[in-house]
Amino acid sequence: MTTHNVSSDQVASYAASDTDAHTEANHKAPAQDLTQRDYLSTYFRSTFLLGSFNFERMQAIGFAVTMIPAIKRFYTTKEDQAAALSRHLEFFNTQPWIASPIAGVTAAMERQKAAGEDIDDAAITNVKVGLMGPMAGVGDPIFWGTARPVLAALGASLALSGSILGPLLFFFGLGILRFVTRWYGFKIGYQKGVEIVSEVGGNTLRRLTQMASIVGLFVMGSLVSKWTSINVPMELSRYTDQTGKEVVTTVQSVLDSLLPGMLALLLTFLCMWLLRKKVNAIWIIIGMFIIGILGYWAGILAP
Repeated sequence: MTTHNVSSDQVASYAASDTDAHTEANHKAPAQDLTQRDYLSTYFRSTFLLGSFNFERMQAIGFAVTMIPAIKRFYTTKEDQAAALSRHLEFFNTQPWIASPIAGVTAAMERQKAAGEDIDDAAITNVKVGLMGPMAGVGDPIFWGTARPVLAALGASLALSGSILGPLLFFFGLGILRFVTRWYGFKIGYQKGVEIVSEVGGNTLRRLTQMASIVGLFVMGSLVSKWTSINVPMELSRYTDQTGKEVVTTVQSVLDSLLPGMLALLLTFLCMWLLRKKVNAIWIIIGMFIIGILGYWAGILAP
């Protein structure tokens, strides 16, 4: 029988190495990356973004369903997966196609969080909410205001000449544009999102949100003037000039000479003030309907 003499220094060395091993084991392993199957699953799920649309949380359920492949890939326990899904059941609403880049950035943040990075739930939610408004302000005029009318006009012109290419151009053209935006939008958002969230210490997330918010405000400001029209046809004066032409001065002509689109801008500020006062958006919409109908009936407003 052989006796081994172990010194106190050796015992301390063994204990230290054992402690280091436990410490390394307690660190989270790097999260797995998305596979091609995950990309495909995410794309097909994103096409049902509006499948459970509701007026309380808009596209929240659809967005959470879109995030399921990424969440299952990054988180290994049911508790972590449930917590991640709960984060994405909060209010979300944007242009449906442009939601894919937002999902990509969000998936990148979830991956870093699963890997143990210092990213809290509020950071993920803030970036997602901060992007949905500006991205909608870009997506709506590009897809709804430009691409769809242009393709419809081209298709209609071909259809009027009896060509079957008319409806095919519209449906397939719009479908290809939708596929490209959703597929590559998610991939680019995910790849760039990993770079962005890896620089949290450099305040990249905060700068991104600020820049996106500023761009969105510019775009939404231009849309107020373009898409909102209020006409007050009440006459202030009527006379005949030296050339014999009758000149009519209305309230609207006076307002336009001061600032075109003034009433639309004031209406926007009023809606913003009411929303900040926690007035339900549905009541604001109903109120505008009532004011518009009564104003037209009384001759105060005109199309």
